[in-house]
Amino acid sequence: MDLSTYRLEDLLLVAVKSEIESRDFYLKVSRGVKNALLKDRLEFLSGEEEKHRVFFETLFEKEFPGREIVLPEQSPVPLPQLKIEDENVPLSDVLWKAMEAEKTAYDFYNGLADRYEDNSDVKTALSYIASMEMGHYRLLELERENAKRFEDVDFEWPMMHIGP
Repeated sequence: MDLSTYRLEDLLLVAVKSEIESRDFYLKVSRGVKNALLKDRLEFLSGEEEKHRVFFETLFEKEFPGREIVLPEQSPVPLPQLKIEDENVPLSDVLWKAMEAEKTAYDFYNGLADRYEDNSDVKTALSYIASMEMGHYRLLELERENAKRFEDVDFEWPMMHIGP
């Protein structure tokens, strides 16, 4: 992702906002699932996003000492919105949205890392966070496959359960 036309300040604020939205999204979804293992994974992802938020807030404070962190209403960078519009959406669709967001975060953080050619420590940290986002993508991919498998059999046939 080419981020060269954006101000660094805006990019870091978008990163903070994105991590907060992801954290809240995973927490909300975790509260709505009954599968204890999936709930744990979603809570884990929420915790990971919280750690990323702290990293980006710290980086912002180092880059812009004394400036207040004011999150933008809307991102100037085209990133997917993590919102559940309808509570009846299949879990596999919810996980697909999360996968898209993780993939975009991977691209975004790699693009942001390119802005730090002169600071190898920050560049390395951003590349590492990007790789973590791809790990989140793969974890969600596995959970989505499981969700789809069970959604495919979660239907009713008339008179299916009538027996002797």
